[in-house]
Amino acid sequence: MSNNYFTDDDEKLKWKCGPKKSLLKTVVFDVTSSTNTHEEGGQSVQGDYIVLDAPDWVIVIPELQENADSQKEFFMVKQWRHGSKCLSVEFPGGVIDKGESPEEAARRELLEETGCRAGKLTKLGEVNPNPALFSNHVHIFLAQDLECTNKQDLDSDEFVNVIKVSVEQIIADMGTEQFPHALMSSAMCFYLKKRSPDQVRG
Repeated sequence: MSNNYFTDDDEKLKWKCGPKKSLLKTVVFDVTSSTNTHEEGGQSVQGDYIVLDAPDWVIVIPELQENADSQKEFFMVKQWRHGSKCLSVEFPGGVIDKGESPEEAARRELLEETGCRAGKLTKLGEVNPNPALFSNHVHIFLAQDLECTNKQDLDSDEFVNVIKVSVEQIIADMGTEQFPHALMSSAMCFYLKKRSPDQVRG
């Protein structure tokens, strides 16, 4: 059971949120605005706050059997990221389609990007990618007992290469130029939280 960090005294930190107004609709998210109010001690502060409304996302950690050095390995993908204008090493993942459950999306994204099916899929947790700006969540799964078809099924504008990376390599390289995606660090934290140190090393 997780700790409860909030007390009655923290209730005064909450804001009252006004109606949401749509400012811009895009393919990947909607830009919205609401006039929110904070009141404390008879004083009121009001402001217009921008929020990006996007569908939920999934990240899948495809765990392989131990390698020759008895180390856990994962399949990871290399792809171009338009925001940072760079290549990035990441776990497979993507947007949950309308009408799809997080688990269904995780299985689909894993198969599309790596050509693997998960015999066992375990949800490790979920987080908000940035609570200051985003309203959605990313659901993180561990995929095990993989059956690999060696055939990707990518979108027309999706170009992905697959590699194997050990747990030790990921921990050492996370945050470098080749591993810039912050949500991959979150996914690794969930993985390490689930596995004991002995299990991580195999």
